[in-house]
Amino acid sequence: MSPRQSFLAIGLIVVAAMLAAMLGLLVGAKTLSVETALRVLLAPDGKIESILVWTLRLPRSLAAAAGGAGLAVSGYVLQTLTRNPLTDPGITGVTSGAVAPIVCCFVFLPWLSPAYYPFIGLAGGLAAASVTFWVSRGGQGRPLQLALGGVSVSLFLGAITTYVLLLTGPQSASLLFWLAGGFQGRTWSHLLYMLPWTITGVVGALLLRRVIGMFMLSDHAAAGMGLQLGLWKPLILILAVIPVAGVAPIAGPVAFVGLAAPHISRLLKPRGTGWEIGLSAALGALIVTAADVFARSIAIPRELPVGIVTALLGGPIFIYLVQRGRLSLAGGPR
Repeated sequence: MSPRQSFLAIGLIVVAAMLAAMLGLLVGAKTLSVETALRVLLAPDGKIESILVWTLRLPRSLAAAAGGAGLAVSGYVLQTLTRNPLTDPGITGVTSGAVAPIVCCFVFLPWLSPAYYPFIGLAGGLAAASVTFWVSRGGQGRPLQLALGGVSVSLFLGAITTYVLLLTGPQSASLLFWLAGGFQGRTWSHLLYMLPWTITGVVGALLLRRVIGMFMLSDHAAAGMGLQLGLWKPLILILAVIPVAGVAPIAGPVAFVGLAAPHISRLLKPRGTGWEIGLSAALGALIVTAADVFARSIAIPRELPVGIVTALLGGPIFIYLVQRGRLSLAGGPR
């Protein structure tokens, strides 16, 4: 696609995400009409419909969009950094690395402020990703090596998380729902808590798009073009983990977004790394927002965790990409 077509595609996807968010204002235990939702959205009056829209549903939809965009960009950066189409925050162990220490702090250090959770998640995600990269020879090994390393790290940390859950008693139900991934009960404060981390990841990836694009080449080629690998590899890895560190404390692990969105973006064939990042962010926002609406409307008044819905959506997409042989990265920096 030309830059103009890429811009148009991003615009259409953003509009679709906005429509999904608008639909999210209507569905729930109490269904609202489009007219009522628009009225209270434009002129809040403090009545029950206004509270439903402004206090419960709008911040939740916006949090889902922000979280989806951040996870999609994280997946794109990790895939490019490792030049491995199988990579995403879950497969590399980043998500488990972020979640496990947060669960431990929630159970064993209940006095610790949740404001520290993103920093704890960032440290845990970086540690898990470092082990996975070490197993796969710095991300240069075969896709199978990266997958096995990431799965091993994820299983080890998942075992720790499960053991801690067994010790929680009555708290385990809420923790289990959080571990399935979801935005139930998320408010404006949760959204503001998440936004700096997501924005840092997305904007940082756009600003460093040329450096990220160079990682599509071999290390020798990138170094020959003047890229200091010892400096940029750790920085780009930190950039990839930052959105996960911000989303995980709020929504828990949301599966497959970081894997599926970058591949769908590449299938559209935008001309430039920056456009691929923008498309990935827009697609991630759309996928998670739509999944959130589906999760709370499929079994009213109950709802499913968003992570289950995204896994159900992402699994078939991943299988389709594998069967069609479309799991590949672009050939060089742009």
